[in-house]
Amino acid sequence: MSRLFSDIFSQRTVDGRSSSTNLATAKPKFHCEKVNFWYPGKQALWDIDLTISEKSVLALIGPSGCGKSTFLRLLNRMNDLIDGCRVEGQIHLDGTDLYSPTRNMVDLRRRVGMVFQKSNPFPKSVYENVVYGPRVAGVRDRARLDFTVEKCLKQAALWDEVKDRLQSSALELSGGQQQRLCIARSLATDPQVLLMDEPASALDPKSTAKIEDLIDELKKQYTIVIVTHNMQQAARVSDFTAFFYEGRLVESGLTQQIFTKPTKKQTEDYITGRFG
Repeated sequence: MSRLFSDIFSQRTVDGRSSSTNLATAKPKFHCEKVNFWYPGKQALWDIDLTISEKSVLALIGPSGCGKSTFLRLLNRMNDLIDGCRVEGQIHLDGTDLYSPTRNMVDLRRRVGMVFQKSNPFPKSVYENVVYGPRVAGVRDRARLDFTVEKCLKQAALWDEVKDRLQSSALELSGGQQQRLCIARSLATDPQVLLMDEPASALDPKSTAKIEDLIDELKKQYTIVIVTHNMQQAARVSDFTAFFYEGRLVESGLTQQIFTKPTKKQTEDYITGRFG
């Protein structure tokens, strides 16, 4: 395996980033069993078996069109918004059926936040972006909203940069700041899980580094699932990695094992750039 990945894991051991979660005893957050998914007229996922541990980072990797983002959106039922889609199998969140007909969708979307590839702040002030979710939930107390704004912007490592600009338009922020604002907005609903679909792919290296540092900090409190095409990023930020190919889960496990001693030749070929 390449020297680059060896260096990444050596650095993670030195700076302690890989030890913030006790991976051996981590409690399952999601449990997926024999999950199949169809878009209208086309099957996109086949027999996915995967457990996602609490307060850890799982990276979903694989070539474009392999089913990573489709699987990610199953975890908060965003695919339900597509007419004619169908899912089979079991997905449990904290031991309860995610696809139960009695599942409260408002509660689910509160518990499982989503950050997209392209930052999508609302055309409102920085302050109003963060409090959007709490306002929808009925929170009107100004002191509580103020507390939420400061708390979430600090969690998103953005407070010091915008504390004097809270009433300015969010659209005036840089791309990296907008993405961190979107993370703060997701945190404002007090979720347990953050889903991130290539959150740094449109950012410059400095902004990407801030997002990666933020992910490492947030996993102390949240379960994070991230889709990424950047193998170095997956190696740097994740505790676990799952490799998808043509709608199937080829291999999953501890990130260091997947990147240094994969059990499948297909996994090794993808990670080392032989295809994909």
